[in-house]
Amino acid sequence: MSSSGSSVATSSAHLIEIESGDVIRLIAQFLKENNLPNTFAALQKESQISLNTVENVDNFLSDIRTGRWDSVLKQISALKLPVGKLIDLYELVVLELIELKEIEVARSIMRQTGAMVMLKQDNQERWMKLDHILARSSFDPKEVYPGGSKEKRREQIAEALASEVTVVNPSRLITLLGQALKHQQLQGALPSGTTYDLFRGKAPERLEEERYPRRQALTIPFGKKSHPEVACFSPDGEFLVTGSADGFIEVWDYHTGKLKDLAYQREDKFMMHDKAILSLNFTRDGDHLVTGDLSGAVKVWQVRTGRCLRKLPAAHTKGVTQCRFNKDGFKILTCSYDMSVRLHGLKSGKTLKIFRGHTSFVNDVVWGPGGTQIISAGSDGSVRIWDTATTECVATFAPGNVAFEKSIHYLAVMPRNSDQLLVSNRSSTIYLMNYAGQTLKTFSTGKEEGGDLLAATVSPQGKWIYGMAEDKKIYCFSVESGKLEYILTTQKGEVLGLAHHPHRNLLTTYDVDGNLAVWKA
Repeated sequence: MSSSGSSVATSSAHLIEIESGDVIRLIAQFLKENNLPNTFAALQKESQISLNTVENVDNFLSDIRTGRWDSVLKQISALKLPVGKLIDLYELVVLELIELKEIEVARSIMRQTGAMVMLKQDNQERWMKLDHILARSSFDPKEVYPGGSKEKRREQIAEALASEVTVVNPSRLITLLGQALKHQQLQGALPSGTTYDLFRGKAPERLEEERYPRRQALTIPFGKKSHPEVACFSPDGEFLVTGSADGFIEVWDYHTGKLKDLAYQREDKFMMHDKAILSLNFTRDGDHLVTGDLSGAVKVWQVRTGRCLRKLPAAHTKGVTQCRFNKDGFKILTCSYDMSVRLHGLKSGKTLKIFRGHTSFVNDVVWGPGGTQIISAGSDGSVRIWDTATTECVATFAPGNVAFEKSIHYLAVMPRNSDQLLVSNRSSTIYLMNYAGQTLKTFSTGKEEGGDLLAATVSPQGKWIYGMAEDKKIYCFSVESGKLEYILTTQKGEVLGLAHHPHRNLLTTYDVDGNLAVWKA
């Protein structure tokens, strides 16, 4: 374990440098307080960092000044003191033991303690003088403490050691962790009353009873030239990420409408592409983000650091309309304006397979159950099912079993029922279908004009389906009944998309005028 280096803790006002040695000391205090002496000793030995704390500094110095050496030696056994000061201390202890005629104890300390052994090696003359005093039958304080006294020598040692020890409040590690969680609550990242999995660094996902949103919680304004083309919540629900027309990828606190307090964003070092972002998605653990742009490039990011882990500059020859990680996060599935679906290896950065057959833009693609199949949908009006291993198209159908004439913009495997697909095209109807292409249920806005759907999504538990129409309204459908339950009027501009929070009753919508809104139940 290395004790060198430092890390950075941040606040909205300034940067605070945290020495790694201080972190080790916090852990050491925790081990000591929880009666784990072997682990405590191993940590100090391997890190070469000692706690150097006493329960009470004044009492420790008082023990030195009054010669209560049994207490002093017990306390310094857990401290790491400069060798010179340690030698001075042990020398005085030996002298006082000699004065008290405790010759054997004094001799044992001279022969066996590390400080006195080092004295003999480094300053043999000083050690021999002490040994000579030990061997004499008489003890003359004026000779032993020239120009002073025993009490004065004690005071000198007490002053020397005062700067080496400190008092730390008990349970500092637990206290600091509690303060950090309290800060997250104040920032809105951790709702009050939420339990927290400290090891995983996440609040446990607590699914709310699903209800459709009725009111606007906040808006985040973007410029028209920098409007969001895509937005997505992280799987743990902590982040809202947007990909914009100007190529910027930004991580938001959807409670406050402000950028998330991440070091790279605070320094204006954003994740970005050279072209407009058209698609983005997270790994299942939420640690990594994949983004696709208008030029056909794909990038993979570490969200909390903003570091680009992998670049696929030519994942497609045209814009990447959708990108998704596979279950283990080692492969990336993409589709594009170039009419193809592709599978890429994250480690190699290479295209592993290409699925061809669509005759127009491919607008969405999802993994089928178990990952053995891939389902895609496009502007040619078709849904296609592919064999992942062979790239063969095993089925093709259109929503409602009608001619391939309506562009499909949204495709999803239904939550809690992976045998069903939700398909939304440029019509007033959303279709619930099976893999044979049969329509199981439909959800319609009921409008002949202005009711065509531009975007759709499904709630995490599959209770509600939301469709955003040309009339700038969100149509909320009950999956169970198939009925339209509520209509929510949204923003003014032409809507580009909407996304649902993974376990809360929150929707976000975004339009070409640069308005992003968060809606809540």
